[in-house]
Amino acid sequence: MESRAKLAGHAIHPMLIVFPLGLLAMAVVFDIIYLFTGNAELATFSYWAIAAGIVTGLIAAVFGVWDWLYIPAQTRAKAIGLWHGGGNVVVVLLFLVAWLLRSGATAPPYRPDGLPFVLEILGGLLALVTGWLGGELVERLGVGVDQGAHLNAPNSLSGRPAHERAA
Repeated sequence: MESRAKLAGHAIHPMLIVFPLGLLAMAVVFDIIYLFTGNAELATFSYWAIAAGIVTGLIAAVFGVWDWLYIPAQTRAKAIGLWHGGGNVVVVLLFLVAWLLRSGATAPPYRPDGLPFVLEILGGLLALVTGWLGGELVERLGVGVDQGAHLNAPNSLSGRPAHERAA
């Protein structure tokens, strides 16, 4: 199925997801470096990268939901899309809670000590899973790419060809 939300002929959702994924992943990376170096500028960058990642994640979600609503019911694509989107809501919530907890941190400001850092790691790991699910939707099932997409193709890890019907 083709995406309903396009810009210059391309689906908008896949264009936007690079921003929250990149920002949130780099926030984790810079927090890890901060924890080893104590460089407060890295913690500050990470804090604001999380804020930007949350905002851009919510914007990308609008277009993802729009596309998901048009996936036919009772297809593997509809179910995977639900897991993908629901998982990404959890990712954004984990980073939001981490960001809020860091808001009150002092000396240095925005430090990711304890629970905020654990939430970021969990969010980052879950984003790997939801990103894989998004790849399954686009690359295996053709969602948002092609009107002739095979919305019930077997899992890409099954070793079975995409044109085969799922059991």
